[in-house]
Amino acid sequence: MKQPPALLEIRNLAVEFQMHGTPITAVKDLSLTLRAGTTLALVGESGSGKTVTSQAILGILPRSARISAGEILFTPPGEETVDIAQLHPDQPAMRALRGDQISIIFQEPMVSLSSMHTIGNQIMEAMLLHRDCSKQEAREATIEMLRLVGFPEPQKAIKRYPFELSGGLRQRAMIAMALICRPALLIADEPTTALDVTVQAQILKLIKSLQQEFNMAVLLITHDLGVVANMADDVVVMYHGEVMERGPAKALFEAPRHPYLKALFSAVPHFDMRAGERLTPIREIEHDIDHFRRLRTPWTEEQMTAGPHLQVSQLSKSFSAHSGSWFGGGEVHHHLAVQDVSLEIGCGECFGLVGESGCGKTTLSKMLMRAVQPDSGKLLYNDRGRMIDLLKLEGEELRAFRPKMRIVFQDPFSSLNPRMTVLNILVEPMQIHQVGDAASQLQRARELMALVGLDPRYLNRYPHSFSGGQRQRISIARALALDPELLIFDEPVSALDVSVQAQILNLLKDLQHELGLTYLFISHNLAVVDYIADRIGVMCRGQLVEVGRREQIFRNPQHPYTKALLAAVPYPDLSRPLDFELLESGRHNVPELWPDPYCAPSDGDLELIEIEPDHQVRRQPIEQLERSLMS
Repeated sequence: MKQPPALLEIRNLAVEFQMHGTPITAVKDLSLTLRAGTTLALVGESGSGKTVTSQAILGILPRSARISAGEILFTPPGEETVDIAQLHPDQPAMRALRGDQISIIFQEPMVSLSSMHTIGNQIMEAMLLHRDCSKQEAREATIEMLRLVGFPEPQKAIKRYPFELSGGLRQRAMIAMALICRPALLIADEPTTALDVTVQAQILKLIKSLQQEFNMAVLLITHDLGVVANMADDVVVMYHGEVMERGPAKALFEAPRHPYLKALFSAVPHFDMRAGERLTPIREIEHDIDHFRRLRTPWTEEQMTAGPHLQVSQLSKSFSAHSGSWFGGGEVHHHLAVQDVSLEIGCGECFGLVGESGCGKTTLSKMLMRAVQPDSGKLLYNDRGRMIDLLKLEGEELRAFRPKMRIVFQDPFSSLNPRMTVLNILVEPMQIHQVGDAASQLQRARELMALVGLDPRYLNRYPHSFSGGQRQRISIARALALDPELLIFDEPVSALDVSVQAQILNLLKDLQHELGLTYLFISHNLAVVDYIADRIGVMCRGQLVEVGRREQIFRNPQHPYTKALLAAVPYPDLSRPLDFELLESGRHNVPELWPDPYCAPSDGDLELIEIEPDHQVRRQPIEQLERSLMS
């Protein structure tokens, strides 16, 4: 079969940055070919040169960067070949290509979209710049494009602002903006990294279908080999700016040759892992645990049997919103974020909590930390044999309790103060709780750095000088500064490279085992939770719909929502493609559309019912189901 013509051909590309007068090579001798209607995946960790390559293609390199060698040959359908490397970024010929023939979807739509303009205005702008059309024509084309990318009620959506949209809808708006001019080449730079697995599957399906409709070439930039397996025709693997391996996706997945690509495969968590098997990151974290092990006193049998480490009983929380103007008025809408959640976390256990964005996971964690006051329910904490009602703690009692339970957030760059050194970040909790003097606090900070595998000499650096994985390790060190017993992790690895993710997950498993810690691990990625958790709770619309041991959840899932989450995890395996059709309609998380006995009848409620030891599913009771069938 005759191959389609080359749309983009990069030959021996080199890009360098000037850092204090010294040239630093970010991309070295890169060559690749992308043909019309095909998908080429550019794979590698952060810092491998993937995004710099996309910036060079679009002519949007930072001021400190320049193309020092090579060609970027772009041949639009029916037009002459252009060497983008020879065009000035502000040249009319480059501006005519950018946004018209070549478009890009960025990783974080909330950062890329203007919060001051409606999405309709932002999508229309691209068309008005590149097409000779009226505002009315551009508006109609925008409505049609929003319909194509799956927006509900596109006529109303054009008037909405980015902050009014979910992460998945913001990403769809970005795709609509990128495709409004029907480009020949779409660059997708980590388009699904921070999205739920179900939304990710929907976005990937959308890109595939639009690619077929417009016969568009896609340059997919990602570190997720599961995404590559479901999207790419060809793959180029990069490391430190150089190509390590290239070829058809089938050849690279079935017989990877380069050690770096093999190492990437070994770092991906999957459901087929054997008991006790560890992920293999490219660079393992060497951490020093001895000092902390000597300081900690093991729990006695009597303390552990006094009750679970944390017992949550019928916890609920609702939020109110006004639909009127800035000055009040209008209707008050109540949103039930968490509804009658009950769970137990045993001493030394890792309990995984999974679900999509908006299901109530983070609200629940904030209530456990007493950052948000619940409307109703009960929280009991086992303080080494003494059961404490956390909701009754106030003032100094609550302040004295806080060191026992700490939290690690999703984005370490947002949660670490950029104006504080790592030393100040680590000693701040000790200063607030008046633990030790300055000398002992400094010593503790050094020991914390060693605990998470970082050089204590980095204590005087600021957060911006660390990689994402290193910043997350600093967040973990800060959480451990006051020697807590229970840690809450809220999506701690969702935005990290697979190898860095493997580093952090292995570190957390080691710390839990060696220090006897208890974890609540919150994530939307079931494969990650499968690797680290002992028991798992699946949450949807503020309720737990299934709870069980990890092997029960994955080998014998019962609830339709759990099955949908499992189906949405992309495997780095060509023989196990995603079931796009199952998730395309977005019906998987609508309780009214679930089949019996998981759909609540009009004359009754659903209950968490034990279907086997330690395995509970939210469904209709047998008696109630029999009544509804008879009627």
